[in-house]
Amino acid sequence: MSRVLLISTNRATTPYVVYPLGMAVVDGALSEVGHQVEQLDMLATANDTGQLQQTIDQFNPDFICLSLRNIDNVDSISGDAGWFLEHSKSIITDIRTLTEVPLIIGGPAFSLMPEEILNYLQADYGVVGEGEEALPQLLADIANGNQTQTIVKGETPLPGDRFATPQFQPELLSFYQERSGIANLQTKRGCPHHCSYCTYPQLEGHAFRRRAANSVADDIEHLINTYNIETLFFVDSVFNDNKGHHLEIAEEILSRSLKIRWSAFFRPAGMSLNDLKLMQRSGLFAVESGSDALTDPTLKGLGKGFQLNDIFTTHNFCRELKLPIAHYLIFGGPNETPETLTEGLENLNRIDDGVIFLFSGLRILPGTRLYKTAIKEGILAAETSLLRPTYYFSPNIDSEIMNQQLLAACKGHRKRLFPPEDALQRMQIMQRFGFKGLLWDQLLQQ
Repeated sequence: MSRVLLISTNRATTPYVVYPLGMAVVDGALSEVGHQVEQLDMLATANDTGQLQQTIDQFNPDFICLSLRNIDNVDSISGDAGWFLEHSKSIITDIRTLTEVPLIIGGPAFSLMPEEILNYLQADYGVVGEGEEALPQLLADIANGNQTQTIVKGETPLPGDRFATPQFQPELLSFYQERSGIANLQTKRGCPHHCSYCTYPQLEGHAFRRRAANSVADDIEHLINTYNIETLFFVDSVFNDNKGHHLEIAEEILSRSLKIRWSAFFRPAGMSLNDLKLMQRSGLFAVESGSDALTDPTLKGLGKGFQLNDIFTTHNFCRELKLPIAHYLIFGGPNETPETLTEGLENLNRIDDGVIFLFSGLRILPGTRLYKTAIKEGILAAETSLLRPTYYFSPNIDSEIMNQQLLAACKGHRKRLFPPEDALQRMQIMQRFGFKGLLWDQLLQQ
């Protein structure tokens, strides 16, 4: 078997500084079939090329695999500073001066535009989608001299019981516990919803593929007993689902008396007060809500599949339970008009006892319904490269005027965070003062 060096190139610290879970999962899959694996996280090394050289010299890998989590920070205001691929390319350039072993690219960002990203980064191979089975097969084919495609993909999405168990590297996990105090796990993959801008269905499939609740609880128990983890974030596309898988996990946590504080990203629809009470008893301490808009026309334009009253109902349930809630809102998307903008900003007052993250415009990505809308409306030409960020703004509004209105709506409201870079800076200040965890929930206590 081979020596495989896995490198996480992620440099994003939003929404949280968390362990590169995809790298840990691929490590689990490779280790299970006999490969010797080493993990290197460029964020944890502060992008230290000396550490990169030392790891390559000491481990002497046969293959180097780089994981790309994000193409950019999806913030229309930050400009080129939010584009991450140039950083990844610089890492590859450094690696090329140190070794001639094959370089393989994977991760969710790569899977969005594999041919274009592989060409830009000048790596040797790429893996699209889940790597648990596709990567070991690619390594075997290369090692055995078999003919293989430059870009490979797993034949079918893996069912939940075949997801590899993440292998956490203790020193790396300690780094993230020191920085954020949050560990992360995934309970399912895929997404059956139809948000116009979202790539989760494209990356993970259009149906939920769930892990058994007892398997998830096994991982939680392992993290508690082995690493003394106290706080956990479930990184599913959406935690709650129509079959109650999220409730099964809460019940399993309770049945084992696991002492864990946890949070997740929720769809603000289809949850009862009793559902939230159950999850709160199991350790849920804060809710992140993919609300996205605060008018029915803009919710429809974004393809959310729920209505404004659903958001208010979920918010009021959280208020009743004294459960902190953060709403993520996007202004300027399809169906946005001066009238919906005014209504949406007025409706901020109805959720003002929560934290509100505001975003301007939508990153256009291939394969999404928003991509087709942008072409149809003449915002984007079909041949336009999306490697660098291009944003959608409704043709019915002026984005500069809208941004000024967003700034005005947030002025004097410390729980309304806009622009996104401002939110990041505030969170970094809190970290320097010793705060850990989600951080935004601390704003409700100040």
